[in-house]
Amino acid sequence: MTKSIIKFTQVTLEYSARIGLFKRFTHKAIDDVSFEVYKGDVFGVLGKNGSGKSTLLKLLAGVFEPDDGVIEINRKTTRSLLTLGLGFNNQLSGRDNALISCMLNGFSKAQARSKLEEIKEFSELDKFFEQPVKSYSSGMKSRLGFATGVVLEVDLLLIDEVLSVGDADFRKKAELTLLNKIKGEQTVVFVSHSESQIQKLCNRSVWLDKGKIIAAGLTEDVLNMYKKQEKRNAA
Repeated sequence: MTKSIIKFTQVTLEYSARIGLFKRFTHKAIDDVSFEVYKGDVFGVLGKNGSGKSTLLKLLAGVFEPDDGVIEINRKTTRSLLTLGLGFNNQLSGRDNALISCMLNGFSKAQARSKLEEIKEFSELDKFFEQPVKSYSSGMKSRLGFATGVVLEVDLLLIDEVLSVGDADFRKKAELTLLNKIKGEQTVVFVSHSESQIQKLCNRSVWLDKGKIIAAGLTEDVLNMYKKQEKRNAA
């Protein structure tokens, strides 16, 4: 039996905020979620906005810690989170942010520097690569994040809607790059609200709604359940 790279066991994360002098608002962004991801999986996370998809990815990346439950990740697995500007320092240039991202993913400074021109070329940012990220559009941030992650060749890619922004030509290039990586042993957790992207890229998936898993398993089966629910909601 294949050993899992990622294992979530009854994971819960709750947000809390003060809304008055004596009142607090609480929201379970992730509610008693359990699943496993195996080496070589392209694992889709499907759901509408606010379903908990991005929060789940940030738990995987170590940005958040769960309130309850256990997250187990293979210690030998290097993680790279591709999301729109997460972790970018807006005051620093694209080059400096790419350098920092490489080093945070375990590269030495010399190794990181050796990757920068490749990242610049893939991102198609040209002169903007040397400009502060605060001057970037969301599509430019997406290109920088994607280019950094795919050039690093990490063991585990965590991708958050990164293929949904930017120009059509770059989206096509990004998708082809992902497909080529998937043909190898690249393990990917891919968050999207796009049914077509999940269907094209992912072998296994979960469907999240209000922080809970509604369905999990082979992507075709999960998507069929999701589409049936969408039709019922539209009726």
